[in-house]
Amino acid sequence: MAKREVVIEDARGDEADEVTPFRYSISSYGADYPVDGLVRRISDGSIYIPSFQRAFVWTRPQSSRFVESLLLGLPVPGIFLSKEPDTGKLLVIDGQQRLRTLQYFYEGVFSNTGAQFSLKGVQSQFKNCTYRSLRDEDRRRLDDSILHAIVVRQDEPSGDQSSIYYIFERLNTGGTQLHDQEIRACIYHGQFNGLLNDLNKDKAWRAIYGPTSPRMRDQELILRFLALYFDAHDYARPMKEFLNKYMAKNRALEHTSAEKLTAAFTETTKAVHDCLGPKAFKPRTAFNAAMFDSVMIAVANRLSEGPITDCRGVKRKVEQLLKNSAFLAAIQRSTADEESVSRRIKLANQALADIK
Repeated sequence: MAKREVVIEDARGDEADEVTPFRYSISSYGADYPVDGLVRRISDGSIYIPSFQRAFVWTRPQSSRFVESLLLGLPVPGIFLSKEPDTGKLLVIDGQQRLRTLQYFYEGVFSNTGAQFSLKGVQSQFKNCTYRSLRDEDRRRLDDSILHAIVVRQDEPSGDQSSIYYIFERLNTGGTQLHDQEIRACIYHGQFNGLLNDLNKDKAWRAIYGPTSPRMRDQELILRFLALYFDAHDYARPMKEFLNKYMAKNRALEHTSAEKLTAAFTETTKAVHDCLGPKAFKPRTAFNAAMFDSVMIAVANRLSEGPITDCRGVKRKVEQLLKNSAFLAAIQRSTADEESVSRRIKLANQALADIK
């Protein structure tokens, strides 16, 4: 097993012109898996393949040629896996097109179309063959074919698996590049991720945000509110890394319960919708995430003292905030800076603290 220290410099996120370094200790090793063993592991969940809309993009001829390469004994590209320390499961970082192809061929159904998966655009001896209709010797050859894998594990820092996030971000070769929350849903799949999906269906939230985001931006905003509301004292830029760590440590809802998270989000969102309306966080035209996190936290803090009865007062105070130069600076420039996050939350809290 190889072990190395890796420094990742990330220049994307809230402030793309600034580079933030991260240092990790990562172990990796090579492993050769027979095809039938891989398919079995996928079926029983030992290998977890993230599932996203548009994730499987190979056509049947592309998939058929991959299967044909294995039948002919030709070399094929390897896959990249991450071993989860708590479950021992293998998360697919790169190679899901190849693995899904094998799963679909063995199951006999191509993708989610319901069509039979028979080989197309291949040599005549394999043309129109399904897994079950292959000759016995060809089926054994496919079963025994080897796919090489590189398996990585984050040793330090332990617990958050954030290096896997960055590896996934750089190696994923799907037809559409995944966005931040899509990657989190891969790396930190579990109870908390399921809860975010459920909260995203809240009627008041849908009225405020608008149509469901196909790239999970709406779920990222829910995560952002919850992380800052419950853990603002731990905030350090970049925002992306803060959200990674919060989602990692609360993956099984052990850090903060589902009941607390649900109550905080749904009660706050309803109050915001009732008092500020569906354009609550669109001071101009676009949804302002920094205004969202600060006002949501201020409303949530006020609700912790009891119900809000003065909606006109809430609206008036928020309108005053949007005329406050310090608040405007904190929601428009360097929004992920610790000082900006702290300032806008403090100002919003002060504005709404005495509302009845």
